[in-house]
Parts: sequence; C-alpha cells; structure tokens
Amino acid sequence: MSDPRRTFLLVDGENIDATLGTSLFNRRPQPEERPRWERLTSFAEATWGQPAMGLFFLNASNGNMPLPFVQALLAMGYRPVPLAGSSDEKVVDVGIQRTLEALKGHDADVMLCSHDGDFAPQLGALDDGRRLGLLALREFVSGQLTGLDIPLFDLEDDVAAFNAPLPRVRIIPLSDFDPEHFLR
Repeated sequence: MSDPRRTFLLVDGENIDATLGTSLFNRRPQPEERPRWERLTSFAEATWGQPAMGLFFLNASNGNMPLPFVQALLAMGYRPVPLAGSSDEKVVDVGIQRTLEALKGHDADVMLCSHDGDFAPQLGALDDGRRLGLLALREFVSGQLTGLDIPLFDLEDDVAAFNAPLPRVRIIPLSDFDPEHFLR
C-alpha cells in the first residue's frame, strides 16, 4: 500500500520576516506580530484535504540555531531545515530551490510560503498536474511568482495566520469593501 498523497509546505521564514519588518513595521517584527506558523500547515491540510509536511528553512550560517524557536517548530509538527554556508551564499534560498527541484521526483503537492521571485523557475517546473500554491501577503509577491498563475493564498485574509490585523494598505475590490472596517 502506498503512502497517502501529501502536501509539502516550504517556508521561507527569513523572507516573511523581512517583508513584515521592512514593508509593514519599519522595524524587526515582535513575536506576536509574526504568523502563527501552525496555522499554515492546518490551512494546507484543510485546503487540499490531505496531510501537510511543513519544512521551515533557517539560516544557521553563524553556527547558532535559535533553539527555543526550533523546539517550537518541532512542537508544531514542522521539520526545521537549518542550513549553513559562506557569508555570500543565500543558504535559505538555495535550500528551498534544491528542495523544489527534488520534489519533481515525488508524487506530492506543494505550497511555498515566500514572496521571493528566485523560486519561480523551480516552482514553475513543478506545474505538471500537481497542485501548487503560494502563501504570502498578496501585495508583496514578486511578479515572477504571480506570473506562474498558480493560486495565491493571502497569509492574513485566507490563512488567518496573524492574531492582530496588519497595518496594510492595499487595493480592495469593491465587492469586498466593508466601510465598517474603516469606521473602527
């Protein structure tokens, strides 16, 4: 009997943190301002009705791992992927790219949590009938990724990954406009 089909959720935590910090908060996000990572795997499982394996890529090039965070990831069912390399290597990006390439040989669906266009070639190569998805803040996603024409699930609106509303300014389709949101 074969294993049930599953979704691999690849998380580029550095990219999500950098986007929150530079584009929304203009400072390093506080722990309570970061996504509730367990909600991403729950979302992936509920969306496609199959088990999800979360792979959380970490830059450990400085020789240290944030052990409390790694323990929290493990408790949430993630597999931390702590990578190290030289200072000029984008270890998280390379790790995710290699993983996307390796997934070509696996009968699995893929969700990528990142805004980074560097993954477009590898993600596009997986568009072979399997389900693909992006988890990100819609307005910050690279045009290279949106150009792949795969479903984009907004981390705040669709995934409900945050405990508090983010300070986002974005285009609102008139059909979704609720004036009460602006009257609070």
